[in-house]
Amino acid sequence: MSFSLFEATVPNYLQTLNATAGLIAKAEAWCAEHSQPAETLIQAQLAPDMWPFARQITSTAWHSQGAIQGAKAGVFTPDPQPVPEDFAGLKAKIAAAIAALEAVSKAEVDSLLGQPVCFEIGQYRMDFITEDFFMSFSMPNFHFHAATAYGILRSNNLPIGKMDFLGKVRKLG
Repeated sequence: MSFSLFEATVPNYLQTLNATAGLIAKAEAWCAEHSQPAETLIQAQLAPDMWPFARQITSTAWHSQGAIQGAKAGVFTPDPQPVPEDFAGLKAKIAAAIAALEAVSKAEVDSLLGQPVCFEIGQYRMDFITEDFFMSFSMPNFHFHAATAYGILRSNNLPIGKMDFLGKVRKLG
């Protein structure tokens, strides 16, 4: 069986992004039920030196859909878009990432195998071939930000559990 970059990335991104959309909905409902302003969770952090919930959410979109775009262009940079400041903006960001990933074809992603891609931030560069970029850089970052967003909600006593993080699991084969 040959390696499919599409199968290794896009279905995993979609599973977690759909679960993340559910977490945003639960966060919004929790704020309404507890008469808390949205900022209570949107700006919540696990630690002072970590990004807040909103940035964690947007980073999941960027390290999935944005990573595909970056690999196609040969360069991936930090997300240049401003971070949404409300639940509607966060939902829209995740929905746009899901739509973009659903529109990408297996052939399109698999054609990126072996191609160079560079992560750039300021003067710093990390050079990869696409499969290493996804498997050792972007995918771990994607899961880190998704897990951190989940952890922020748990640390704020939202009644969520592991299945909220996993979302709808796929049965392969």
